[in-house]
Amino acid sequence: MERKLNAMIALTIFAGLLAGTANAEPPECVRAANYNTQADGVSFLVLKSGKVVCEVYSNGGEADQAHVLASGTKSFTGLMAAAAVQDGFLSLDERAAETITEWRDDPAKAKITIRQLLSLNSGLDPSETGAPPPYSVAIAQPMKHEAGTTFEYGPAAFQVFGALMKRKLTANGKPADPLVYLQTRIFDPIGVKPARWARTSEGDPTMPSGAALTAHDWAMVGEFVYHKGVVNGKAIIDQDVLSQLFVSSAPNPGYGVSWWLPGRPGLINSGGGPASAETTGGLPADIYMAAGAGNQRLYVIPSRQLTIVRQAEKAPRSERRAAARNRDVSEKWSDAAFLRLILADVK
Repeated sequence: MERKLNAMIALTIFAGLLAGTANAEPPECVRAANYNTQADGVSFLVLKSGKVVCEVYSNGGEADQAHVLASGTKSFTGLMAAAAVQDGFLSLDERAAETITEWRDDPAKAKITIRQLLSLNSGLDPSETGAPPPYSVAIAQPMKHEAGTTFEYGPAAFQVFGALMKRKLTANGKPADPLVYLQTRIFDPIGVKPARWARTSEGDPTMPSGAALTAHDWAMVGEFVYHKGVVNGKAIIDQDVLSQLFVSSAPNPGYGVSWWLPGRPGLINSGGGPASAETTGGLPADIYMAAGAGNQRLYVIPSRQLTIVRQAEKAPRSERRAAARNRDVSEKWSDAAFLRLILADVK
């Protein structure tokens, strides 16, 4: 009950700021805000056509507080790849072995494309979820499946992409750190600065789970996607290139190039099983989602002009592993239930 009251108080204050009075009625999405709070949410932010319509911080969360995105970080790799495509560094369908030369003499690894790496159907052993290996270890991972045939969730493929970008940038006379490229190419134009980003024992940034952002900064990434890569009238990334991130593959119709597509039928969840109707039922087809452990979420829904962020304190790793193995909806959380509340209330 205390959490509910905290959420209601925050909503009332925010409504008062919008209306110029502290006595205004709570705004729309109060039900979603309460749902978020009860599911250990610390931040909840909704933008409609670029304007904040809901903003609630609960359970100790604050507007200027950055939170670890966990696997929500993965979707930045797709944006980085799209920028590199436009800059002429790579093609999504080129074979990774053109740059990861260690793979050239391996008949199975030599077939892997960059798109397959970032769509999680490269066939590589994915490594343990939540523990990104150093780049050198990721490159040495054995093959488990033929490239392009099987969706399997894990960090190794994104670490290989980090190594690939590092080599691509060096070959093109750029600073070798992929984060420098991401910051300069995308984050600076949209006004985003990660509070921190984890690195491996070799000093390289962890591409699948390393970033920590405030809710507003993460929302700005969503707005960048919603506006199809255009910032202040300038195309930072060509929309035809950006749109490739939201094309799914046969092994998982609900996953694109580093982005989840939870409104598409046939979604395979991170545990490798089919998503339940509770997870995806009734959602618009054009939802793009970045998702991380603890139910960190960024949703972009172009048809409804919505960008939505929710962040929470992460559960212990043992609980996250159990969730990944056994179910795609925690006892406290359902993406579909949360989104239905917002879609019903925010018109």
